[in-house]
Amino acid sequence: MTTPLLPSKLPSTGVSIFTEMTRLANEHGAINLSQGFPDFDCAPELVEAVARHMRAGHNQYAPMQGVLALREALAMKIERLYGRRYDPATEITVTSGATEGIFSTITAFVRPGDEVILFQPCYDSYAPAVQLNGGTPVFVTLRFPEYRVDWDEVRRALTPRTRLLLINSPHNPTGTALSADDMRELAKVVDGRDVLVVGDEVYEHILFDGRRHESLARYPELSDRSVVISSFGKTYHTTGWKVGYCAAPRPLSAEIQRVHQFVTFAVNAAIQHAYAEVVIRDPRAADLAAFYQAKRDLFLRLIDGSRFRPLPCEGTYFQLLDYSAITAERDADFALRLIREHGVASIPISPFLSGVEPGPVLRFCFAKRDETLERAAERLRRV
Repeated sequence: MTTPLLPSKLPSTGVSIFTEMTRLANEHGAINLSQGFPDFDCAPELVEAVARHMRAGHNQYAPMQGVLALREALAMKIERLYGRRYDPATEITVTSGATEGIFSTITAFVRPGDEVILFQPCYDSYAPAVQLNGGTPVFVTLRFPEYRVDWDEVRRALTPRTRLLLINSPHNPTGTALSADDMRELAKVVDGRDVLVVGDEVYEHILFDGRRHESLARYPELSDRSVVISSFGKTYHTTGWKVGYCAAPRPLSAEIQRVHQFVTFAVNAAIQHAYAEVVIRDPRAADLAAFYQAKRDLFLRLIDGSRFRPLPCEGTYFQLLDYSAITAERDADFALRLIREHGVASIPISPFLSGVEPGPVLRFCFAKRDETLERAAERLRRV
């Protein structure tokens, strides 16, 4: 008996670039500045809190919506930071990472024939989630080297079929951040239209040089039609724990939960209880921005004198480097050669784009120990 081979739902989608570059880094013994995870541990107190809650018996299914203590802590945090009050009983959903939150949200609202506006370069899970639900991604390009939104281009991209618009700020992979003026323009763009806005805000606490995070939750004219999605992994150096959340008005949250209950149903109970404690204790993650700004500044000092030119990094823990003074190679080819010949792994930008050429840039993750950055920079200076 042969196994039936059905047509692929994602025929043009291969293995994630993050998986591939990490595999190559391991294969060639390269320093891995590609995939966005720290090479240092989270706070021991957080690990102990998880263990304590496991010992206390929080080892079975959590409520589908999430542990109430965590939802209450998140409601407090969002109101304190951004001014919007979400009802923890009905308007916050804990998800298996922000990626599941994005997938469940898109699945809840996108139907065959709908269009979804995505700002590219964009995180590589967005478009497949749209396509799996029969929707069409409509790309608005943030152009090299500034990577700023052209709101007139957004207006031209809107059609009667536009169902949803997805923003990501601070932005992966470019490190840019939307301003208050951008948010006001966004509000004007969607005013009078039946368009939902989804905000991927996982880097909300990693902004530099005194910048303020412009959450959708700050703007009533946007938050009433928006889903705010964030996570804990980037904030607490726990990317492998995969816990995120969606905050949205009750009618939107109800639809997201209809999907979420059949995707993962529930998320690790003990971890949720531990996160509730740290959110209550430090809702602003007060030291995080300074911690990563020091990492960014160290990395930039270390590569000073190389032939790489850094682009402005306003947030996230990623730095784009312009390599045009080194080679005219395509980004993917140069990234591969950088691993094989120089022992440093990065991420090319082209997998984040559709139908346009990337600029001569690679993305480097500086969420690493200082000694890791020093060793990587020494190699980059020799390129």
